[in-house]
Amino acid sequence: MDLQNYSLVSEFVLHGLCTSRHLQNFFFIFFSGTYVATVLGNLIIVVTVTFDPCLHSSPMYFLLGNLSFLDIWLASFATPKMIKDFLSDQKLISFGGCMAQIFFLHFIGGAEMVLLVSMAYDRYVAICKPLHYMTMMSRQTCLRLVLVSWVIGFVHSTSQVAFTVNLPYCGPNEVDSFFCDLPLVIKLACMDTYVLGILMISDSGLLSLSCFLLLVISYTVILITVQHNVTGGVYKALSTCSAHIMVVTLFFGPCIFIYVWPFSRFSVDKLLSVFYTIFTPLLNPLIYTLRNKDMKTAMKKLWSRPVTIH
Repeated sequence: MDLQNYSLVSEFVLHGLCTSRHLQNFFFIFFSGTYVATVLGNLIIVVTVTFDPCLHSSPMYFLLGNLSFLDIWLASFATPKMIKDFLSDQKLISFGGCMAQIFFLHFIGGAEMVLLVSMAYDRYVAICKPLHYMTMMSRQTCLRLVLVSWVIGFVHSTSQVAFTVNLPYCGPNEVDSFFCDLPLVIKLACMDTYVLGILMISDSGLLSLSCFLLLVISYTVILITVQHNVTGGVYKALSTCSAHIMVVTLFFGPCIFIYVWPFSRFSVDKLLSVFYTIFTPLLNPLIYTLRNKDMKTAMKKLWSRPVTIH
C-alpha cells in the first residue's frame, strides 16, 4: 500500500458515553465527584502505608500501597479528558494522545494484573507457610515482585503500541468510546487488520487469562489449606483473602470479557470500560479499608498525629 496516496489521520473523534446534553451535564457532576473520591481514597492508602511504620514493613500492605498507586494512574489516563468532553460538543483527541491512552491503559493494566498475582502469592505464603512468611516475603522479594509487574506491563504495552502506531490511518476517524482502546482503534486502519488484531488482542487476552488462572489456582490452594487448618491466624489471613478475591473479580471480569471477545458489538462494552477504568479503582480503597481493621487503625493514628512545624 502506497501511504502517500492517503491523507493520514491527525486526530480522532470520540463518541463519548452518550449524546444527550442533559445526561452529559449529569455525568460531568457524577464522574467529577467519582474521580476526586478515587484519587483521594487511593492517595490516602499510599500515604498511610508509606508513613505508618507497621504497615510499611508489612509485605501485604507494601503491595497494597503499590496497587493503590497504580489505581490512581488507571483512573487518570482517560477520566479527566472524559469529564472535560462532557462540556464539549466536539470530543477530539490527537493521534499522539490516542496512542498515549492505549500505552498507559495496557501499561498500568498489565502491571496491575501481575501485581494482583503477587498479592495472591503473598496470601498463599501467609496461610500455607506462615512460619517462613517473613523470610519468603522479604523486602527484597517484594521489591522484585513490584519491579516484575512494572516490567511486564511496560513490555506488554510497548508491544501493543509499536504495532498500532505504524498502521495507516486515513479515515474514518471516529472511536465509539470515551477513550482510545486497542480493539476500536485498529479497526480504523486503512488495511485488513483482522489477523493483526487477533494477534495483538490475543496478547491482552492471554495476559488476562493467565493471570486470572494463576489467581484461581492460588486461592483454591489457600481454601484447601484452610479446611485442614482452623487456627485464628489462618482465619485472619483468610479475611484479607476475601477482599483480594473481590478486587480480582471486579478487575478481571470486564477485562476478560472485552479482550477475549474483542470484536463483539455489544453496547455493554462501553459500560464495562467505565467500570474497570473508573469504578474498580474507586472500589479498591473502599474494599481494603472498610474490611481491614489494621488499615483503619493506622489511618486514625496518622491523621490524629500532631503536625510539627520547624
